[in-house]
Amino acid sequence: MNIRLEKKEKCLAALSIEVPAETVASERAKILKAFVRQARIPGFRPGKAPRAVIEKAHAEDISQEVESRLIQNSFQEALKENEDLKVLNVKNPENVTHQADGSFTFDAELITSPEFNLPDYKGLDIEVPKAEVSEEIVDENLDQLRQRFADYEDIEDRAAEKGDLAVIDYTATIDGKPLEEVGGEQAKPLASNEGYWIRIDEEAFFPGFTDGLIGLKPNEEKEISVTLPDDFPIEAIRGMEADFAVTVTGLKTEKLPELDDEFANKIEQGKSLEDLKALIRDDLEMRQKRQLEEIKINGVLAKLNELVDFDVPEDFLTSETQSQADAMVKEGMEAGMSEEQVKERQGGLFEEAEVRAKNSLKTNFLLTEIAETEELKVENSDVLQRVTMMAKQAKKPVKGYMKELQKSGQLGNIRQNMLFSKAIDFLVEHANVTEAEPETEEK
Repeated sequence: MNIRLEKKEKCLAALSIEVPAETVASERAKILKAFVRQARIPGFRPGKAPRAVIEKAHAEDISQEVESRLIQNSFQEALKENEDLKVLNVKNPENVTHQADGSFTFDAELITSPEFNLPDYKGLDIEVPKAEVSEEIVDENLDQLRQRFADYEDIEDRAAEKGDLAVIDYTATIDGKPLEEVGGEQAKPLASNEGYWIRIDEEAFFPGFTDGLIGLKPNEEKEISVTLPDDFPIEAIRGMEADFAVTVTGLKTEKLPELDDEFANKIEQGKSLEDLKALIRDDLEMRQKRQLEEIKINGVLAKLNELVDFDVPEDFLTSETQSQADAMVKEGMEAGMSEEQVKERQGGLFEEAEVRAKNSLKTNFLLTEIAETEELKVENSDVLQRVTMMAKQAKKPVKGYMKELQKSGQLGNIRQNMLFSKAIDFLVEHANVTEAEPETEEK
C-alpha cells in the first residue's frame, strides 16, 4: 500500500492512498464469497447460486462494500504509520478511482489536532479578592430580611420626603415620542407603568428622578426630566433626555420589625437572633467560596490562553462560532432585545462569537494536552456516578438514561468534560494564588 501524507496549514493534512491490485482482488473475493453464502436468488437454494449470477445481480452493492472496506482499512494503516498525528476527523474521500491495472486510489483531507508546545502551566500567577465576611455585610443581609417583613403605612398628612415610598403612575417620552418608539422593544418595560413602588432615594430608578418626587402629595402630577446615562443598557437611547409624566397615587412609610429573637424565630423557627446571624454568615461564606473558586478557574484559564497561541481547525471554529452566536442571540432576546436590534448588531455579534469560540477551543485543546501529560484519567465508575446523579435529577431510571446518552452520543462528552474538570482542578491546585484587598468604593 502506498501512503502519502502531507501536513498543511490550519490543522489540515492531505492523504493520498494507492491500494495494490492484488489487495483489491483479495478483498473483492472475500466480499463476493460472503454474498454467495448469504444472497437469495430466485430459482436457487441459498448458497447454491452461481457466482457469476450473484456478482451480476449485486454488482453495485459488492462494489460499494469493496470500496468501503478498502477505504476503512487504508485509513487504519495510514494512522498506524503516522502515530504521532492526532486525527480529529476525516473528511469524505475524493477522487475515488479504480485504476486500469486493478489498483484502487483515493484522496482524503484530515482534520488534525493543533500542534503547540505546552507553556509552564504549573505555578500560574492569579490574584483573587481577599475572602472576608464582615459584620457589616451580615448586618446588610439582616436589613434586607427586615425589609421583606416590613409593614407599610399610608402617609396622609404631609408631602413626600426622602426615604419614603411613593406609588406612582408614569409614561415616558423622548422628544415627544413614546419611549418604546425611540428605544425599541427593549425599552417597552420602561415606557409606562401603573402602581409602581419606588423609594425616594438618589440611587433609585434614574439619577435625579426621585428628587423630583420630594414635596409631592397623593394625586399631584409633575413632569420630571432625566438624562439617561452613557452606560445605559439600551444603546439606542443612551445620553438622551427622557421626560416622565408622573402622577403620585400614594405615599407610604416603611415600618421595619424589631431586630430581636422574635424576628429571628419568624425567619427560622426555634432560632435566636444570634443563631440567625450565624446562619447568614455560613451562607455568605459558602457563596463567597464558590465565587472565589470561579475566579480562580477563570484566572488560570485566562492566564493559560495568554501564554500560547495556535490555530484551531477551521471546521471546528465555524461550528463553535455558530453555537456561541446562537447562545448570545438567545441571551439578548431573553434580556429584551428585539429581532431588529439583533440584526443591527449581527456583525459585531459574530466577531465576538468567533473570539469566544477560539478561546473555548484553545482551552479544550490545552486541557486535553495537560490531562495527557499529567496522566489524568476518568474512571468508568466516575462516569457511572455522574450519570446516576444526572438520572436522579431528571427523575429517570439509570439504565434507561444511560442508553439515551449512548444513543445520542452524549456519554463521550460527559467523560470529556469530566476530564477537563480534572485538568482545571490540577491547574488551580498548582497555581500561585495571591489575595488582594477588595477595592474600596472610592477607588
